[in-house]
Amino acid sequence: MSRIGKIPINIPDKVEVVIDDGYICVKGPKGELKREITPYIKVKQEGNIIKVLRDNDSKQAKALHGLTRQLVANMVKGVTEGFKKILVIEGLGYKVELKGRKMVLSLGFSHPLEYEPPEGINLRVDGKKIIVEGIDKELVGQVAAIIRKFRPPEPYKGKGISYENEQIHRKAGKTGGK
Repeated sequence: MSRIGKIPINIPDKVEVVIDDGYICVKGPKGELKREITPYIKVKQEGNIIKVLRDNDSKQAKALHGLTRQLVANMVKGVTEGFKKILVIEGLGYKVELKGRKMVLSLGFSHPLEYEPPEGINLRVDGKKIIVEGIDKELVGQVAAIIRKFRPPEPYKGKGISYENEQIHRKAGKTGGK
């Protein structure tokens, strides 16, 4: 049995879980999330505990057991606490600002880049930091990856957009003439 899959999920007091017809819906103080459950996996609620079980020992059921448990746990954590990713902008003249819901980035191109996040994602700017917040862990990570892709950090000076604790492997520049 999957080590992660057999760990039960505790439901906090403020969270309501509804399981029906292959779907799980989690409502909490920060919002509501809904996800489809694969037919190989069964999700059961016993009081304030959710257990994720698999129907059989097929290869696909084993592969999805721990994944499904972690996705449900992330849903519960998302509606209670939420998720956050922080991106850092490095580079002379690089800047970011919010105009309503749109984010305008000046990253050394001939034109500014505009990005409007999807519903459920909040963007904040704190100096040279971009804070991506939301209740869906997948969506927060995807939006952070899209923003980072506008100007990934380069290996010589480290200029670009990187995650807060990301280690950028630096290369030595040219050594000079003869």
